[in-house]
Amino acid sequence: MSSELIDRPEYLEQLIQNKDVDLVKIVTGIRRCGKSSLLELFHRYLRENGVPEAKVIHMNLESLRYRELTDYLSFYDHVSERISGDGKTYLIFDELQAVEHWEKAIESFRLDFDVDIYITGSNACLLSTEFSTLLSGRYVEIRMLPLSFKEFLRFGEFGAASTMDERFQKYLQFGGMPILREYRFHEARCNQALEGIYSTVVLRDVLQRNPQADPAILQKIVLFLCGNIGSITSPNNIGNVLSGEGDLQKGRGRKNMAGKTVDRYIGMLRDAFVFYSVGRYDVKGKQLLKTLGKNYIVDLGFRNVLLGYRDVDRGHIMENVVFLELLRREYRVCIGKVGETEVDFVAEKPDDRVYIQVTESMQVPETRDRELRPLRMIPDNYEKLVLSMDRSYIHSYDGIKSLNLIDWLLA
Repeated sequence: MSSELIDRPEYLEQLIQNKDVDLVKIVTGIRRCGKSSLLELFHRYLRENGVPEAKVIHMNLESLRYRELTDYLSFYDHVSERISGDGKTYLIFDELQAVEHWEKAIESFRLDFDVDIYITGSNACLLSTEFSTLLSGRYVEIRMLPLSFKEFLRFGEFGAASTMDERFQKYLQFGGMPILREYRFHEARCNQALEGIYSTVVLRDVLQRNPQADPAILQKIVLFLCGNIGSITSPNNIGNVLSGEGDLQKGRGRKNMAGKTVDRYIGMLRDAFVFYSVGRYDVKGKQLLKTLGKNYIVDLGFRNVLLGYRDVDRGHIMENVVFLELLRREYRVCIGKVGETEVDFVAEKPDDRVYIQVTESMQVPETRDRELRPLRMIPDNYEKLVLSMDRSYIHSYDGIKSLNLIDWLLA
């Protein structure tokens, strides 16, 4: 096994906590975000904790070694022959979506043998309705993301003289795909690597799974979403903009058709973990709203490769970083609507809620008032927080906390 594995202790700990629990462990996330390395680390953990190699069956189903195992029957037969009868066997399957109806084989392994099962996949179709029905309540999903800023600092190589702000700037530019550490921030090489990953995701996890999709329309929608990170949009208004540019269907019913088309394509991108869509929540009415939402990209490096790196949109870029960090911290995230104003994030756990505004700076009085107004209008006593790049001696405005974004990411 590679000694160059990037250790991701937070994710590894989740696998260890679920070890020998009678649930199928499913690690999902975009291609190349570190899922295979995580399974390698877990395999290593098993070995170091006394599990004999013969009791671990570890297969990457995208390897040509397993090219015959395209359906669940051949897959089941191949694995069953290798499971020995005495004691628990650990089954570790990488990129299992390559096997048709794999869920039938997984359920059968659970019924027929003493096994503990770990799976990865790069497409949310892995958790499709058939699978959820077959294994309802018998699996746990571990959602993996690219490197957090904290992890990025741990694995990047920086000059001794570089400041924390300069390191954060590199994170905003290059993103957190683990492979980039091999290129030591060489811009052209990093961009080539990101382009390669992005193309693979689009080809294998979007277009191969949706043969009816038009690659040109898909690319237009990706570019639109990248250029409008953190902006409130709807499939209809995206469709109208693109139709106006002559890129979607013309003719009668064009707007309607465009909205449905856009919605379908955004769904494909969500399934491949390229974008995350976030709905709006009426804070005072305490209900989710059906219209309008925001879309965030899984990694800013992809956005910068597709659009060219520009520093003009820092507020929305920072918002994207905060959104991903909230997911890592296992919050459920919505956008808040308070009367006619918006709160960037309403983040919830079963026993906790926090309201967050993100802005580049609070120094200008007009900006400060704009960011604080929606938070002041919220009548409950949950934590309210503004994150910015400021380093100020003022840490609170009427009970609303003001924190430096980097400090919050490293907390």
